[in-house]
Amino acid sequence: MECSILFVSCRSAVIRCFDGGLYHIQKPYRILLNGCECGTAEKTITSLYGLWPDTDYTAQLMDGETVTASVSFRTKEESVTLNVRRFGAVGDGVHDDTMAIQTAITCCPEKGRVLIPRGTYSVRPLFLKSHITVEWAEGAEMKLCTDRWQFPILPGTVESTDETRDYNYGSWEGNPLDMFAAALTGVEVEDVALIGPGLIDGQAQKSDWWMDRHIRRGAWRPRLLFLCRCRDITVQGLSFCNSPAWNLHPYFSQNLSFLDLSVSAPADSPNTDGFDPESCTNVTVAGVHFSLGDDCIAIKSGKIYMGARFQQPCENITISHCLMENGHGGVTAGSEMAGGVRNVRVQHCLMRNTDRGLRVKTRRGRGKDGVIDDIVFDHVQMDHVGAPFVVNCLYFCDPDGRTPWVQSREKQPVDDGTPRIGRIVFKHVQAENCGACAGYFLGLPEQPIESVTLEDSAFTFDPNAKPFEPAMAWGVEACVGRGIIAQYVDTINLRRVTIDAPEKLEPTEVQHINWEE
Repeated sequence: MECSILFVSCRSAVIRCFDGGLYHIQKPYRILLNGCECGTAEKTITSLYGLWPDTDYTAQLMDGETVTASVSFRTKEESVTLNVRRFGAVGDGVHDDTMAIQTAITCCPEKGRVLIPRGTYSVRPLFLKSHITVEWAEGAEMKLCTDRWQFPILPGTVESTDETRDYNYGSWEGNPLDMFAAALTGVEVEDVALIGPGLIDGQAQKSDWWMDRHIRRGAWRPRLLFLCRCRDITVQGLSFCNSPAWNLHPYFSQNLSFLDLSVSAPADSPNTDGFDPESCTNVTVAGVHFSLGDDCIAIKSGKIYMGARFQQPCENITISHCLMENGHGGVTAGSEMAGGVRNVRVQHCLMRNTDRGLRVKTRRGRGKDGVIDDIVFDHVQMDHVGAPFVVNCLYFCDPDGRTPWVQSREKQPVDDGTPRIGRIVFKHVQAENCGACAGYFLGLPEQPIESVTLEDSAFTFDPNAKPFEPAMAWGVEACVGRGIIAQYVDTINLRRVTIDAPEKLEPTEVQHINWEE
């Protein structure tokens, strides 16, 4: 058993208990904290709460009376705790507690903690402040207002006084557009911890957010958490549900950790992606349970305007020990990726009942900076996933997505609008009960996918699966029980790969195939 510390705040900590398990550890262990019983570890990523600031702790994992692992840490200092009840919050689910909680956040000094105790708090959007901790205690539920006209708006662009530049606050699907503020919004804040184990409920099912989803009314739909140009942020132990749109959306931010969370929405809810980092750097996602109506994780970097202007890729992303269920994709790159996506590691994750495992979406027009490269899946298990791996360079998004120029299988000129797919690697992947195919790789005729590598992996198929279209592009037929379908790929490397399908590899316009049994 390996045991290590991922995060420590003034009142909480996150430990990683690794015994070979993915989301769950292989057996539960009792936890002793400084010799006292402190609960049970059942997940690889486990949170500890109720700690005292500036104090030394040793956590021991017990198998019966045997210590299997231990780790020591010291909690951070805390200047003061501000209980929102002292600022007028009622917590009865009826009274509007927005101003009371916002006042506590605004008044909180550096190294202070805002405590939201047990209760149900009805709120409109709240805005964060640097150098503080906000804690939702066990039994604390924050429910978002259902009337959109009570929300402030974050403008997409605001021109500077000297008219030489503009400021960007709002965003919608890769463009700088007006959006309603999130339940929790941070703009240029740093050194913030948002800790649980409470609940943030967007209540979208009780409002009109999911109706006429493609129509803008007042502004575009809000998130539950939006971080704009922030840094050094940790979100730990919280549950997020029923978001009006994307759940967690960090934007042009860096040094972010999302640990031991639950993110959920009904399977038929529109655009309720779980976690969408956009043009962010150094992001850790560990121990998160996703169950959603859209992609579990979607890594983005804007459409062509934002990508070409800022040239800020989404990079250095580590995703581990997550459980991804009931979404369109487990981990998606794109389709808004004109600034590029690179250096993504997906490790020790479990995906169940998603349409796809890895889903790469791009198209002509995403731009020369829209490079997706160095994506690695390692030790990932899938069960009842329609198509474990899909790379689609002819994704028919946007108003012009179904035009002959975007969808043509004829070579087009390579220009400033041509995106590129570099190296993608899958290692130690076990995919059971696949549906349509083991993998579907569709490059551009003029810019083939550079390299796809599969190693030490196995794929079996669900005998009761129904035909399914693995990629959203013209000419992609519904299929079932097929192997790896590849078109417009430069190099495919297969090493010790077993595929329980009649045709293990169906290549078209593939330049190099290296197959090692």
